[in-house]
Amino acid sequence: MYRSHTCGELRSSHINQEVTLAGWVQKVRDKGFMIWVDVRDRYGITQLIFDEERTPADVFEKAKSLGREFVIQVKGDVIERESKNKNIATGDIEILVKDLTILNSAKLPPFTIEDETDGGEDLRMKYRYLDIRRNPVKNSLMFRHSVAMQVRNYLSEQGFIEVETPYLIKSTPEGARDFVVPSRMNEGQFYALPQSPQTFKQLLMVGGMDKYFQIVKCFRDEDLRADRQPEFTQIDCELAFVEQEDILNIFEGLTRHLLKEIRGLEIEKFPRMTYADAMKKYGNDKPDIRFGMEFGELNEVAQHKDFKVFNDAELVVGIAVPEAASYTRKEIDGLIDWVKRPQVGALGMVYVKCNEDGSYKSSVDKFYDQEDLAKWAAATGAKAGDLICILSGNTNKVRAQLSALRMEIATRLGLRKPNEFAPLWVVDFPLLEWDEETERYHAMHHPFTSPKPEDFAKLETAPGDVRANAYDLVLNGNEIGGGSIRIHDKDLQSRMFSLLGFTPEEAEAQFGFLMNAFQYGAPPHGGLAFGFDRLVAILGGQETIRDFIAFPKNNAGRDVMIDAPAAIDDEQLDELHIKLNL
Repeated sequence: MYRSHTCGELRSSHINQEVTLAGWVQKVRDKGFMIWVDVRDRYGITQLIFDEERTPADVFEKAKSLGREFVIQVKGDVIERESKNKNIATGDIEILVKDLTILNSAKLPPFTIEDETDGGEDLRMKYRYLDIRRNPVKNSLMFRHSVAMQVRNYLSEQGFIEVETPYLIKSTPEGARDFVVPSRMNEGQFYALPQSPQTFKQLLMVGGMDKYFQIVKCFRDEDLRADRQPEFTQIDCELAFVEQEDILNIFEGLTRHLLKEIRGLEIEKFPRMTYADAMKKYGNDKPDIRFGMEFGELNEVAQHKDFKVFNDAELVVGIAVPEAASYTRKEIDGLIDWVKRPQVGALGMVYVKCNEDGSYKSSVDKFYDQEDLAKWAAATGAKAGDLICILSGNTNKVRAQLSALRMEIATRLGLRKPNEFAPLWVVDFPLLEWDEETERYHAMHHPFTSPKPEDFAKLETAPGDVRANAYDLVLNGNEIGGGSIRIHDKDLQSRMFSLLGFTPEEAEAQFGFLMNAFQYGAPPHGGLAFGFDRLVAILGGQETIRDFIAFPKNNAGRDVMIDAPAAIDDEQLDELHIKLNL
């Protein structure tokens, strides 16, 4: 056998035992008459000692040739370490080596395999197999495994069955671009990789598998960012004979279970907020409620003077930044410059300092008096010592801008604490949203989302006012899960397709298989999908997902390690009957 123990296993109780270890060389310290080597595997580090007097001469000579990341096997005796290291679990012992086998030599790695490395992200992505040896990445992948196991355990105990669904499917419009795969055996035709298993899980409900789940890869060809990859993982779930309340209770339970088992936290409160309230109070549909700074709308108290910027605005809205009245002009100018960046897009920012003596000092003092500013403070909940930041303009744009500012300020103030967790259900989303370019409605979630039963009548008269029977689970300002009660009636589904601009022929071509299935007894059903990568990252106290994915893509959707995507040769293109038009 290559090893009798791992490199993180040996303790004082093993002293005087003969052991065999195998792993990678972390570090070599050669003092001439004595050589110390740290050997590492994924379980930990053990110090080896090669002693000129006690180690066989040929073994001692071979030890002098060792370099970083050599793969070795050693046999020796566990002895007490003279200079103990309390920073590692094996720090009370070391191995007096009697035999050394170099299993594989190694080139000097392009960056140090240490917790704090000298390798930049691009370099580490190119050599990801080396990056995985570092504790931060290794531990993140092990953490991901632990979360997955807890998910499977909980859902299995709740009676869910894990069922695999196909990866080669039909292209259907679900909001993002599909990745397509040419079929050699079906000339001129293409599969698509699933953006989600949506229609298949609904078909499983028709098939009587009333509690389904799957930890599944999904694919979307869309622009990337820190928390998005072209291929990502969902915890995909669907249930039959349920209403919204049933689903919220089950997945509150899963979230509580994960927070308790993974983080040791008991979370009881899962507040609920309507989409309309989330937009009004926080400017987005996934608010971070770990801190305050709720929006205060100021139209009634700010549009009565000769300040054209406010008077011409659809919405004037502000937030109270706690204890920030002491900000210098330079610090405030920094915030103004931040909101004027193209990524945010505001034209400027008005501010009010709420002084400790109860007076106010603002950037618009020549237009507004102390009584006016006191009303602004009341509307935003500002107290003495706070700073009010105010934006104005188009309602949707200004809410998004102030939401971005709120999150930026919270980050600067240290209010977004990674070890604090605040879940929230957002409910009552609009069913449809109007697209000005195409001049048609689009499904806010997907075409299979059911309207609220009490809003059915509005589908014909006021489709923009119809609420969806949909819900999102938000954790620390991130949407970690979303779902809906589905349409299970063929006629209602046909009405929905019509609202979305599908002709009957187009609906049949795209979704005829689902519509046909509904004619054979579809039960009421609904579900939810968690973004597994994002959930793992948040539970791990991080905002980005890459370190929790073994082999991630970069921001251009490329795997720089294997250099993909890549061109294919002409012979393959001919076989697939594909001609490039570049």
